[in-house]
Amino acid sequence: MENPLEHLALGQATAYPTAFDPGLLAPVPRQLNRQPLGIDGQNLPFHGIDYWNAYELSWLNEAGLPQVAIAEIAVAVDSINLIESKSFKLYLNSFNESRWSSWSAVAKQLQTDLSNCAEGQVEVKLHSLQQAPQQHIQQFSGICLDEQQLSINEYDYNPELLALQDNPQTVTETLYSDLLKSNCLITNQPDWGSVLIRYQGPAIDHAALLRYLISFRRHNEFHEQCVERIFSDIKTRLKPEKLSVYARYTRRGGLDINPFRSDFEEPPSEQERLVRQ
Repeated sequence: MENPLEHLALGQATAYPTAFDPGLLAPVPRQLNRQPLGIDGQNLPFHGIDYWNAYELSWLNEAGLPQVAIAEIAVAVDSINLIESKSFKLYLNSFNESRWSSWSAVAKQLQTDLSNCAEGQVEVKLHSLQQAPQQHIQQFSGICLDEQQLSINEYDYNPELLALQDNPQTVTETLYSDLLKSNCLITNQPDWGSVLIRYQGPAIDHAALLRYLISFRRHNEFHEQCVERIFSDIKTRLKPEKLSVYARYTRRGGLDINPFRSDFEEPPSEQERLVRQ
């Protein structure tokens, strides 16, 4: 059987491009992960966005003068594909020695190529470095799970660790942890992140939830897939009436990925970088 991921450049020696090439972008079908989770791609149990921030974007203007920008990219959760991150980095590097008439032309090209790769809606905003100080550095708000005094010995993914409190009351809570770590599906490189979980429903056991999140420490999956797995596990096993899962990962190769999934609230209108980002 053909491996649907064998076209990816991850884990392979790579020649960096010297000419603009949208063919460098590599799609990964979202259903590869969703089908084992019982998620129907036509009837998603959540809505959301994959927010990307690109910090290593440069091109030449018509006079040959290099331009630098920070790009904010929003990929719709109902797109057919997610975009593999190394291919994204290679694609962005292909702008380096290419001349563009304007910043808006670059943004339009990015939006066209990324939308074609994702087979869905992608929005792109470019910011100058002079605008960057206006982006707030914050921490998630809510109850931090990491301050519990626990003994941990489970580092292999285990959804059975999830549990409700004894005789749970219906509550509305916002919980977060900075201890999320998983590994790249292809290269096994570590992916570090913070995750926020907001829900309404039977009260979740905080110790059990933290143990569950830490059990991703040896798990191999892409960022977007991990967030959908967390959403699906909590929804299926603990049955909250409302649920949002939002993860913000540290950058690698000049890119960070920040997936948001919810069945009741809209994605944040403004991205606020966390301290590790």
